[in-house]
Amino acid sequence: MSSHDEVLRRSLEDPEAFWAEQAESVHWYRKWDKVLDSSDAPLYRWFSGGQLNTCYNALDVHVEQGRGELTALIYDSPVTDTKRSYTYVDLRDRVAKLAGAMQEQGVGRGDRVIIYMPMIPEAVMAMLACARLGVIHSVVFGGFAANELAVRIDDARPKMILSASCGIEGSRVIAYKPLLDAAIDAATHKPERCIVLQREQLTADMDAPRDLDWQSAVDTATPCDCVPVDATDPLYILYTSGTTGQPKGVVRDNGGHAVALTWSMKNIYNMQPGDVFWAASDVGWVVGHSYIAYAPLLYGCTTLVYEGKPVGTPDPGAFWRVIAEHDVRTLFTAPTAFRAIRKEDPEAACLARHDTSRLRALFLAGERCDPDTLFWAQQKLGIPVIDHWWQTETGWAIAANCLGLEELPVKPGSPSRAVPGYDVRILDEAGGPVPAGDMGSIAIKLPLPPGCLPTLWQNDDRYKQAYLTTYPGYYLTGDAGFMDEEGYLYIMSRTDDVINVAGHRLSTGAMEEVLASHPDVAECAVIGPHCPLKGQAPLGLVVLKAGVDRPDADIVSELIQLVRDRIGPVAAFKDAVVVERLPKTRSGKVLRATMKQLANGEDYKVPPTIDDPEILGELARSLDPIGYPRH
Repeated sequence: MSSHDEVLRRSLEDPEAFWAEQAESVHWYRKWDKVLDSSDAPLYRWFSGGQLNTCYNALDVHVEQGRGELTALIYDSPVTDTKRSYTYVDLRDRVAKLAGAMQEQGVGRGDRVIIYMPMIPEAVMAMLACARLGVIHSVVFGGFAANELAVRIDDARPKMILSASCGIEGSRVIAYKPLLDAAIDAATHKPERCIVLQREQLTADMDAPRDLDWQSAVDTATPCDCVPVDATDPLYILYTSGTTGQPKGVVRDNGGHAVALTWSMKNIYNMQPGDVFWAASDVGWVVGHSYIAYAPLLYGCTTLVYEGKPVGTPDPGAFWRVIAEHDVRTLFTAPTAFRAIRKEDPEAACLARHDTSRLRALFLAGERCDPDTLFWAQQKLGIPVIDHWWQTETGWAIAANCLGLEELPVKPGSPSRAVPGYDVRILDEAGGPVPAGDMGSIAIKLPLPPGCLPTLWQNDDRYKQAYLTTYPGYYLTGDAGFMDEEGYLYIMSRTDDVINVAGHRLSTGAMEEVLASHPDVAECAVIGPHCPLKGQAPLGLVVLKAGVDRPDADIVSELIQLVRDRIGPVAAFKDAVVVERLPKTRSGKVLRATMKQLANGEDYKVPPTIDDPEILGELARSLDPIGYPRH
């Protein structure tokens, strides 16, 4: 039995013994009464009765164990031409002072604080300061529209908001304070205080006495010690992207979160304390929470905060420069970042200018990694390229090639196998198992492992309805796919993206894989707009690599033939269009549902997470010549 098999078996046969063993790596003020509390099933709780502090585990414990002079955080901002680093002692002291400033304004254990900030070190300090006080933080992506921020203010009811005067997107300076003011004006709930960090790129107008200057408040504050909290107390609320109406606030607890993330750094990512770990994400997303702000620090690594883009700040070599300059050992980013780099620099000429030889592994998540992107990264970097799969709700990987256990063979198109702790099943519509290789709904047998959501913020009923009722005894992932005979998972699409073409259920992900294999295609998406004859008909949207100058019609013809050859006539793939860009969220997810609404001629709401709303207008103009929307 392989190392992965053995650890997975132990985690599923006796999860309480397994996770109790892993919890010994975490500092507890008080040990738990029960490892797994199932008294209110299906609402399970991990380490009930235990007390700890997440900030203490991320900062103070390393200082007290003599590792205080190790670098805890590196800040690299090509958009402001700034680089700074902070030791564990320095970061602890700054976080303690910020927590003290918050405490002096009456913020305490169980209160909520919204963090509305750009990718700067103070955003991570804000999260850790909340954790230090036992305050529940809710990070809202900096620059989110005022109305979306207002909805989150009314749901979380924060006592305080931590913000900055501006963010920087490429060459644009985005003023945050007017958005913050408008959100507070629109919200029914009014926070008592706002602490605002003034950035030199733009100074914000302050509204006294509500608004306090960050630097002044911190300079005069008394440092605050860590507040013990229950393992089952919420650490944070994270609202899922694209929320409409009543927001869906994913809750993360303190105890299970600390245990799972600490375990993941060694066993999934094969990190050692002191190594530099770079999650090229944003603190507004779950990856930024788990693998910028928390996991690397919990494990004693160095985390990297990058304020820039994979291309354009200043060129497609941006990632390679950061890796070389800061001795990054593991990079975690979205496949869309690598597709952007490959589109601008197909031969990776920029890579040759930087020494990335210390990089050990590249992990990809957030979107399905098409095999062509995987092969390109493998070829150019010469290191393991690991696609892994997880969700905002789980907070860490469901399926991965766990390099710290053993390096499994890579199968293109698969995020490898279930991570220890997760009992992953493929179910049919009736909830029964499907044979290996057959497509079905991906579910996880309860209880979920530590670190996953225990519920939604103040809405247990909605949590049960959204995730636990379709298949009793299972958590519904909302993804469709299959498992092969060796236990490798293939995540083919969201359940909503499985399209029905003349009675045949087809995966848009499988078609995207075919389109992405074409040598001229940089990235693509397949949607299933309405068809009066077949119910739905697949439509491909493709972005070409830089420098491709062949006629679009020739490429589209080749793509249609390629799908016919690889999947067969059953796919009825007859429409594709070349577009300049695909609409995406700021975390890199392609907005397939919005594109489908647009192609159907339906009314749609511009998603609050969209990176650039103008892309939807471009897309409509591209679809018009091929007869969309169809009525």
